[in-house]
Amino acid sequence: MAGSRRKALQVGLLTFFLSISISLLFQITQATMVYWVSVVVLLVVILLGILFDAIGTAATAASEKPFHAMASDRVFGAKKAIELVRKADQVASFCNDVVGDICGTVSGSIGAALVIDFVMKKNILHFRNLFSIIVIGLISSLTVGGKAFGKSFAIKESNQVVLWVAVVLEKFEHLIRCGKKNKGNNKNKREKNKKT
Repeated sequence: MAGSRRKALQVGLLTFFLSISISLLFQITQATMVYWVSVVVLLVVILLGILFDAIGTAATAASEKPFHAMASDRVFGAKKAIELVRKADQVASFCNDVVGDICGTVSGSIGAALVIDFVMKKNILHFRNLFSIIVIGLISSLTVGGKAFGKSFAIKESNQVVLWVAVVLEKFEHLIRCGKKNKGNNKNKREKNKKT
């Protein structure tokens, strides 16, 4: 019981900070960039929601067996893919529930802010409700249609999608390890220079 409470709290905090980060990015682009950049940010948020939804679906649909064969052939990312399939429930929970829901909520708020900004700049406040309905409809159709396509693709190509994600994660972890190693080497060099 205590473990599930702690997990719920962690997910809640992660959701809170991710939502703030995305909203803050939008506020900065809206305040400092031209209007179309804010539209691009909205499209990126929608695409992220679709992408992570597909990853979560692929993790639950993927089979572990092919990755064992790949791992024995030392295919890059195969071991990480096995780990993702074994933790499919956690991957799906994070990708579909956390990131997917955040992107859905944030895209709605960004859409509302864009409508308000547009009608204020163009001085067409009497069309605010019409623009709001159109933008909400467009966001919903892009999100739902994109997720339907993403889910279908992820189920058909589940093993390939999981392998792609595993390769990206492996490369990212490798970069972090190299960065830490370089920091350690630089620190040792500085200490040796001080001694001499």
